[in-house]
Amino acid sequence: MNNDIAVILLEKLPEGDLRQIDERIWTPGMVTSLEHVNYITVGGSEYETLEGRLNLDKGKLEILVVPVRNE
Repeated sequence: MNNDIAVILLEKLPEGDLRQIDERIWTPGMVTSLEHVNYITVGGSEYETLEGRLNLDKGKLEILVVPVRNE
């Protein structure tokens, strides 16, 4: 039995709009790791995780993130 789940990363833009930056299949271990991490890297950029939502209508986990500004 396959327990993988589709995960969508949504970036919260400064104006408040949302932009999808990634969608891929995650293993149960990757989803569980969200309990222990505050930051995700994807596409060479780092994002802070804000919150998650399980969208039952789409059967996908949506994670809201904001970019980390490295200055």
